[in-house]
Amino acid sequence: MKAVPGKKISIWNTIALVIISIVGTYSFCNYNRRSSVYESAANATLTKNNITCNYNIKRLSGYSFVRPLMFVDDECECEELFPIRDRINKLIEDYKGSGDLISASVYLKSYSKNGWVGINENERFKPGSLLKVPELIAFLKMDEDHPGFLNKKLVYDHRTITDKRPSIVSKSIEPGHSYTIRDLLSYMVIYSDNNATMLLNANIDVNTFKKVFSDIGLAEPDWRSNDYPISAKDYSLFMRELYNASYLSIEDSEFATELLAKSDFKNGLIKDLPPYLQTAHKFGEAGTNTELEFHETALIYLEKGPYLLTVMTKGKDSNKLPQILTQISNIVYQNM
Repeated sequence: MKAVPGKKISIWNTIALVIISIVGTYSFCNYNRRSSVYESAANATLTKNNITCNYNIKRLSGYSFVRPLMFVDDECECEELFPIRDRINKLIEDYKGSGDLISASVYLKSYSKNGWVGINENERFKPGSLLKVPELIAFLKMDEDHPGFLNKKLVYDHRTITDKRPSIVSKSIEPGHSYTIRDLLSYMVIYSDNNATMLLNANIDVNTFKKVFSDIGLAEPDWRSNDYPISAKDYSLFMRELYNASYLSIEDSEFATELLAKSDFKNGLIKDLPPYLQTAHKFGEAGTNTELEFHETALIYLEKGPYLLTVMTKGKDSNKLPQILTQISNIVYQNM
């Protein structure tokens, strides 16, 4: 390093500059990687503090000359997020001890730290209305393949007969009225309207819906089944592909996330968050009368960097489970 004429540079200043330059090449949670590795390998290994950690690269296949980048993931959790994970885990264990909670699963990804942590993140739950997000993605993909498809009008001529009886629904389409597919998507996402969903189901391309799952490495769902068990970590891939705009066009990813930001469900993860804070989220209900499930996923747009939080719970009290989600979300927000 050359000294500036007329000025002296101390050894401590030199050390500080070196440290700053090193920190600039690292994120909080990941290790220094050569960009060429991203292009040449599907999987790779890195080592820090004698801990070997794999990371995986997911690219979209099916094209002749390109392989669009979907996700780059560390298999190792982020040490910087361990204090948050530990606080959430204690809360979960306390509620399990009191009998208010049977089990819970948490996946947290910080985009500012570029890392993640999980609690029981691979346990599978019944997603319920969370499946409306991949359905939304499927319809937007159909519109990309057939421009103008979202403007098609459908008539709702009767109330849908379904065994699903959601306890949280604020607005629904009305019999005898016609709606564009774009309108129905709004009802499905913003109000979690099952009537709109069932009308959309009758007009979806099933193969496109299945491909939304297989393209991100998940098993294809059985369209005839009412259930698709999924973990909090795997489900988060749908929200991540919207945030990354790595599957749909940027415009369609923005549209989908904007619908999620308009969700009128204000309990759960976003209940105690500042009202000015932008969020994009979706909840889901499932289970039986004796074993209820309540879940929610949310992108929280902090000024310092957004994060993704997905929480899946199982218990016996439909009022208690959303409250538990609120407390988990508060822990994350206050410590990010």
